[in-house]
Parts: sequence; C-alpha cells; structure tokens
Amino acid sequence: MTSVHKAGFVNIVGNPNVGKSTLMNQLVGERISIATFKAQTTRHRIMGIVNTPEMQIVFSDTPGVLKPNYKLQESMLAFSESALQDADILLYVTDVVENPEKNMDFLEKVQRMEIPVILLINKIDELAGGETKLATIVEHWHALLPKAEILPISAKNKFGVDILLKRIQELLPESPAYFDKDQLTDKPARFFVSEIIREKILLYYDKEIPYSVEVAVERFKETDKNIHINVVIYVERDSQKGIIIGHQGVALKKVSTEARKALEKFFDKPIYLETFVKVDKDWRSSERELNHFGYNPE
Repeated sequence: MTSVHKAGFVNIVGNPNVGKSTLMNQLVGERISIATFKAQTTRHRIMGIVNTPEMQIVFSDTPGVLKPNYKLQESMLAFSESALQDADILLYVTDVVENPEKNMDFLEKVQRMEIPVILLINKIDELAGGETKLATIVEHWHALLPKAEILPISAKNKFGVDILLKRIQELLPESPAYFDKDQLTDKPARFFVSEIIREKILLYYDKEIPYSVEVAVERFKETDKNIHINVVIYVERDSQKGIIIGHQGVALKKVSTEARKALEKFFDKPIYLETFVKVDKDWRSSERELNHFGYNPE
C-alpha cells in the first residue's frame, strides 16, 4: 500500500512588524526572509519550501498589510492580498500589543475565508500581565475571527513553533509535490543577493533612507570556486546618494563588507562584490520602474 503524500500552500499574513519573517525563518529553517527590527522590510512575496518524503509545505511570507501611500505600497498590498487567493492554510500573525481592529478591511477578507485559518499571537515572551492578559487578547481575537484556531507563540524563542508545524501537517491536503523536492525557495539566487544587501542598508542607515532604496543585481557570475557580483543601489535623491556612500566612501564600504560576509555564509563560497550607487528619482511611484524591480504580482 502506497503512503499518502500531502502538499499545500501555507501563507503568512498580518500587519507590519508583528514577526512574520522571523516566524517564516523558524518554520523553513533558513534565513529566507529579511528579519530586522524595522517595519516594512519584506516587500515581495517570498516562498520557503519544507520537504519530507511524505509532504511538501510551501510557506509564503508577505509584506505587512498597510494602507498604501504610493505605488510601491500598492504593489506590496497586492502581494498580501494574493496570498488570500491561493492558500490551503492561512497563518494570520498578530502580537500582544497590536490593536486587533487595525486594518479591518483586510481582516474582513480573512473572516470570509473557508480554508483553515490559524491565528498566531506572537511575542508572548514580551507580555506583561501573564495569563489573565493573554486570555483577554485571545477572547478579543476569537470574537473577530470565530472560525480561526488561536495559538500563542514566540517566534524569536521558537516557543509554540513545533506545535504549529504539527498542526499544519495535520491540516495539509493530499496532493503531489508542487516543486522539486530539493528546492528551498521559488526565488533565484540574484533575489537573495539584493535582499541581503537591502537588509544591511536597513541596519546601518537611519530614518527614510532604507525605504528610498532598491538594489538591482547587474551581474551574477558563479564558478566552482567563487561568485562575482555587481550590484547597483538605487536611491531617489542626490542627497541620499551622498549619505549611502558616506565620507570618503566609508559607509558604503561598511555595508559592502557586511553584505559580502553574509553572502559568503548564504552561498558557502568566496564572494567578490562590487557596489555602485545611482539616483533614480521617484522610482517608488513609477509603474515602469516597479516592474523592472519585480513588483508585479501575477
């Protein structure tokens, strides 16, 4: 008798900065999504694939849900809403401080879904007030999403993640695999180069700079021994270009060095990285530029 194979799409949605990317990385076991302390760090929909002989779980991390102020954010919201269309299981992530009524338009779409929804109350390690306070939060969310299963977790500390994974395995539909069993993600290597460099920019620059930046990989040449990479960091203003480069190029050199170290760890090979900075005015509001940078959900 042949054993049953399960496979499905498990999509992670929620508002910005509630820990979606951290959870995704714990579930997949690799640093697939950028996870920094800054909100709005995930701009694309990123898939991470978990394979065993009996199953394939295709996790999908999405940008935080927000009211769009410019075209880039419209595209980010489209990625989040597309995750409601093709999910077999939906993970709605909130945390212990978020107002449950935030972004009710999106929440109402989740309420109408017929598939299993697991509501994850993240960051319970930061909860003041203990079990009584947690019970109040659970009650409030149960009223908003009565059909959802509710699970308190701490993605950062891996608390509750194993229980969640077990529940996902139980809920997965019977299906053949959607991707090759040795595949870890749906994204090409170039994508992770730009994400890792963008992460370093988020970490090392303040205020509006990181949100005005896009990274494009112009050259990615891999040999058996090493990888040569050329990237262009695009900013919207000449003043931002000066900040990215820094006095005598010190700031850009620091970012490039840290990015190279992270890339060598990610690809497990020596990396030769060249970085250039260019101005592309108002790229966040240009449909043509956003298409060029891959912000066009199908």
